[in-house]
Amino acid sequence: MPNLLLKVIGALLIATAIVVPLSRAPDRDVQTLVARWAPPPSDFIDVKGQIVHLRDEGPRDDPTPVVLIHGTGASLHTWEAWVTVLKARRRVITFDLPGFGLTGPFVGGEVGGENSRYTPGDYRGDTYARFTLDLLDKLGIRRATLGGNSLGGEVAWRTAVMAPARVDKLILVDAAGPDFKPESMPIGFVIARIPVFNRLLEHLLPRVIVAATVADVYGDPKKVTADLVDRYFELTLRTGNRRALVERMTQTVPGEDAQRISSISQPTLILWGGRDKLIPPSIGRKFKAQIVVSQLVVFDDLGHVPQEEDGARTVVPVQAFLGLK
Repeated sequence: MPNLLLKVIGALLIATAIVVPLSRAPDRDVQTLVARWAPPPSDFIDVKGQIVHLRDEGPRDDPTPVVLIHGTGASLHTWEAWVTVLKARRRVITFDLPGFGLTGPFVGGEVGGENSRYTPGDYRGDTYARFTLDLLDKLGIRRATLGGNSLGGEVAWRTAVMAPARVDKLILVDAAGPDFKPESMPIGFVIARIPVFNRLLEHLLPRVIVAATVADVYGDPKKVTADLVDRYFELTLRTGNRRALVERMTQTVPGEDAQRISSISQPTLILWGGRDKLIPPSIGRKFKAQIVVSQLVVFDDLGHVPQEEDGARTVVPVQAFLGLK
């Protein structure tokens, strides 16, 4: 057994020596990414010292705008298909969470207080919920419909629990919440959890790892295009995002505070991909059981990001839920 272990370690060292020179991926300054990934109507606003990339579209007289929150490793772009449909009649706001997309990592200071900044390295769910409320305050929005995918879904329900008067309705898409055991964990997430190797991610990032990670969360990996991989790859390279991903993954505790979900009273639409290998469909059923006023729609052929994999089909129940059909 010791000899076998030595052989495995030796093989890994040889592979590393070969791959490392080919996989160097330095951080990219946000300004080098704006032209491609933040064309109009993208904007950047200051939320308590945090410069946030967002898009604010649709009629400004909407009394309860729809605010959509992306998941781990993603960006506001994941909602583009939904926004195209919804913005004709609803104000729709999408944004990059701190640590992802073009927003970048949390900047210094402490969370809380009118003029404070956020604590670097703190990517816990409640911190993101407080940030979401700060964003709503900045935009002058007193009450909104919150929707979110994966981590974004967790942020949405935590915000509803934290400030129920601010949330009119909830849309949870393959959301994190109750404890779960993944059938398959994307390789990029696996590496981000392994000490030493996760620090290597700050300097090395083979594009093939990003491609494999995206393919793993799709129900049909054939739908993953080169342009889609480009987006995930380039935005991951934004300065500080890889370290933030590692910090977020090491802070994740599946099932943490899940008991709070039963206190949600807002009407809730739960959407799930039947082929979600990361957060299984059984978790969607748990959400439905815990939230009194809720409905569950499962798309049997879609994966963990159904709003991105088939935006035209998944937005239909959203339209009905919002009274648009």
